[in-house]
Amino acid sequence: MKPIAISLRQIDYVIATADGGSTAAAARILNVSQPSVSLAISKVEEHLGRPLFARTSGQGVVPTSYGQQKLGEFRALRRQAGQVLDAQGSEQAVLNLGVFSTLGPRYAPSLVRRFQDAHPQTRVHLREADLETLSGWLETGQIDVALTYEFGLPSNFDITPLADVRPYGLVPAGHRLAAHNTVDMAELLQDPLILMSLPHSRGYFLTLAQMHGVSPRIAHETGSVEMLRAMVANGLGVGLLATDIPHDTAYDGHAVIRIPLEGDLAPHRIALARSGRLPSSAAADQFCFFAARSFEE
Repeated sequence: MKPIAISLRQIDYVIATADGGSTAAAARILNVSQPSVSLAISKVEEHLGRPLFARTSGQGVVPTSYGQQKLGEFRALRRQAGQVLDAQGSEQAVLNLGVFSTLGPRYAPSLVRRFQDAHPQTRVHLREADLETLSGWLETGQIDVALTYEFGLPSNFDITPLADVRPYGLVPAGHRLAAHNTVDMAELLQDPLILMSLPHSRGYFLTLAQMHGVSPRIAHETGSVEMLRAMVANGLGVGLLATDIPHDTAYDGHAVIRIPLEGDLAPHRIALARSGRLPSSAAADQFCFFAARSFEE
């Protein structure tokens, strides 16, 4: 049998360098010398025949495109090795779950608590980010699964659909539309719009408006659902959201009125995403099955 040319220790050095942003940071993380880290990376790159990192102007390093691909594979290999070499079978399974920031407070805590109640042998680590960051974390193996919206994801991701949610309008109490059962997009956007400014969310809501022949006047932009709701509640503009928030007051106690939108609107699809290139862990498979069943119920 041909011996394996790269050791797990060398893989640890590569991962730590990516996480720390430099070989010096990796040396501090692992409590080894910086030359040891640099030598290990050189050995791995020599074996693979391609560079894993590119040096930046600030003397740090960033993974190359090839390095990002290999990092995901290295992380998956490291997790598998830990499980295989756990002689007592005592190593607790870990699920690294990424959550899109607007979805997180609404769905993730309850879902994680119920999953851990059903699977006490699995520990869930939550990481919250925007869609682009989540996609990068999936590609490099930093997270196993992402709870997110389906739009804007790479075509090579494995997607588990969970639910379709319709966007809706928000107005303050006392607004001319507050008593309406439904509202037309064009009528709502006669007022200035408080716009959700996260990547892809911004484009989604602007596209909805344009499909109804409206170029909205944007009063303010924010990346926070609760900031948007509070700004609407205080009369700074109207809002558009897809995240299903059941209560009718903002953080400051002012009322905010939710109004369903009329017409045929492209829904937001809540989904779980996994890298189609990296092997899926048993914990990730269990979580996806559990989440799909939970949303059905």
